Amino acid sequence: MKLYDPARKPPKFTEVPNHIAIVMDGNGRWANQRGLKRTEGHRAGELALLEVVAGAIEVGVKQLTAFAFSTENWKRSPEEVKFLMNYNIETLRARRDLLMEWGVKIRWTGQEKKLWPSVLSELRETEKLTAKNKGLTLNMAVNYGGRQEILDAAQALVDKATAGELVGKVTEAKFAKELYLPNMPDVDLFLRSSGEMRLSNFLLWESSYAEMVFLDKLWPDFTRETLWEAISIMQGRDRRFGSAEDRPIN
Repeated sequence: MKLYDPARKPPKFTEVPNHIAIVMDGNGRWANQRGLKRTEGHRAGELALLEVVAGAIEVGVKQLTAFAFSTENWKRSPEEVKFLMNYNIETLRARRDLLMEWGVKIRWTGQEKKLWPSVLSELRETEKLTAKNKGLTLNMAVNYGGRQEILDAAQALVDKATAGELVGKVTEAKFAKELYLPNMPDVDLFLRSSGEMRLSNFLLWESSYAEMVFLDKLWPDFTRETLWEAISIMQGRDRRFGSAEDRPIN
């Protein structure tokens, strides 16, 4: 796959989101519509992620967080869970060289509890191998849940207070340091595929002021142009972060 394609030039954006969060939804439906097993939809979704990563790099996005496996996904059939666990390992191995060539730094966010040791080992190894890359940071959310992340951060602060290590009041900055990736910037654009309009417990703290874009397209059909469309939608909005201006209508 080409990183830069002269025939597919991105629009000229006045402002590019620093951090994009993506809920990659619709793999199973995409497969079922074609008479295939749900697992085949996940395979097709891998290429969509590479396309979106390429599109993000082209326009200068600094961080992209992909929801690869949620804490709620354990409720799926044992067959699908097993496939997804093995698939995460296979994908990291198969695409590592390409992402290294693109200068992508890969990080993992999520809970170790219940996560297969083989998956965790592969994620850690990939983090280590790509740590010095200076391009886009791709955060892979595997066994991740937004509520659990907030609970874990709160528990960490309680433990510090009990041990006498917490000085002064709890602030947003102190709380954020206890999140899974303390240096993760706030989400600017929260993008979800498949037409569903919900957060699904993804990056709840980090998305407090994110612009929400829900596109009626299944994840395997996403391309870099789809990402650029979402950024264009965001460009047309007025991000005020709680402030307001008096604009009387004449």
